[in-house]
Amino acid sequence: MEKWSCLNCEMIYEPDIYFPFCRQCNSPLIVWSKKKGRRFDLSRPSCLEKFKSFLPLSRINKNLLLGEGNTPLIRLFRLEKKLEAPFPIYAKNEMANPTHSFKDRGTAVVIQKAVAGQIKKIGTVSTGNMAASTAAYGAKAGLKTFILLKEDASFEKTLSTGVYGAHLISVKGDYGGLFKQSYEIGKKIGIYFANSCDPYRLEGYKLTSFEIYFQLGQKAPEYLFVPVSSGGHLVGLLLGFLELKREGYIRQLPHFIGLQARGCSPIVEAWEKNLTDIIPVKNPQTLAHAISNPSPPAGRLVLKLLYQYGGQMIGVTDEEIMRAQAELASFEGLFCDPASATTLAGLKKWRRLNPEVKPREAVLVITGSGLKDLSPVKERGKISLIPVRLPCLEEALVSLAL
Repeated sequence: MEKWSCLNCEMIYEPDIYFPFCRQCNSPLIVWSKKKGRRFDLSRPSCLEKFKSFLPLSRINKNLLLGEGNTPLIRLFRLEKKLEAPFPIYAKNEMANPTHSFKDRGTAVVIQKAVAGQIKKIGTVSTGNMAASTAAYGAKAGLKTFILLKEDASFEKTLSTGVYGAHLISVKGDYGGLFKQSYEIGKKIGIYFANSCDPYRLEGYKLTSFEIYFQLGQKAPEYLFVPVSSGGHLVGLLLGFLELKREGYIRQLPHFIGLQARGCSPIVEAWEKNLTDIIPVKNPQTLAHAISNPSPPAGRLVLKLLYQYGGQMIGVTDEEIMRAQAELASFEGLFCDPASATTLAGLKKWRRLNPEVKPREAVLVITGSGLKDLSPVKERGKISLIPVRLPCLEEALVSLAL
C-alpha cells in the first residue's frame, strides 16, 4: 500500500492529493518506499517504461505519453574553452521535452496516476512552464484542465498554454496565497491541483538523474547546477541520486548547487545566513520569472537537504543571467530561458569563489526554452540585422565573410 513521507520530520502519511504536505512541519511529502532490488529496463523506448521499477506506477499507459524524457546531455566544448575550464561541462537539455521544459517529466507521472485513479479534472498553479505542460498532458488524456496563472506570466507562455484548450485563469494577488487556495478549492470541487511540489511530480524529476547517470557512463556527475524556484525540482533530482546510491549503482552523490536570481532569492538568503527556514521575499524583481517564487514551499526542505548532503545555494544578478543566456546561445546553440541561464552564471560565480577546486565534471540542468519568454532578448537589443538591397548582397557577404 502506497504511503507518503516527510523528509524533514520523517512522519508517514496516507496519500492525499488535496494536501501533499506534512501536518507537522508543512514540508512537501514524497512517495515513500522500502522496495529494494530495483532494476532498469533500457530496452524500452519511453522514459517512464525504462525506469518503471523506480516509480509508483503499477503499469504505464502508453496512450498518455507524449515522448517525454530521453533528452540529450551535451558537452559544451566552446564554453569550456572560453571559460578556460580544466574540466568537462555538460548541459542536460530539458528543452527537448514535448512542451520544452523539465515539467513534462513530472506531469507525465501525475497524469498516469490521475487516469489510473479515475480523476476527471486536473489543474496547476504556474508561472508558465508547468501550465503548458499540464495543459498538454491534460489534453492528451481528455481531462478537464484548469490553469491558474500569475498575472505577470509572459505572453509567450500564456499563448503556448492556451493553445491546448485548457481553462486559463489569470489571478491577481499573492502567489503564496494562490498556491494554498488551489488545494482548498480543489478539494471542494474535485480538481486535482498537481502543483510544483506534488509527490508524483517529484517522482518524474528523479528520471533526469537516472538519465544523467547512464549518459555519463554509469556514474554520477561531481557537480550538478540546478535552477531553484519552489524547490521541488532539486528535491526530485536529489531523490533520484539517493535511490541510485541505495541500490548500489553509485557511491557518492553529486554536489548540488542550487541557483536563484538575486531579485528573488529567499533560499539563497537563508543559506548565506545559515538559517533553517526561509523568509519570504516581499517585492520580487527579476527577469527570471520561472524561478521568481517569493515563498518557495520546499524552501525549508531544500536547505535541510543541502546542509545534509554537502550542497550549496548561489545567487546571481539579472545582468549575469542575461550574459549567460547570450553565451549559451551564441557559443553552444542553446537558447534557454533566463531561469536556465542561472546555471552557467552560477558555475562562473562558483569558480570565482572556489578557484582551487577542479571538479571531475559539471552538469548544468537547462530547464526551459528561451522561446517562452522573449522579453530579455528584446531588452538586450543585440540581435544583428543588416539591411541589404539585392544588387549589393554579394558585396555585403564578402565583407562579412572576411
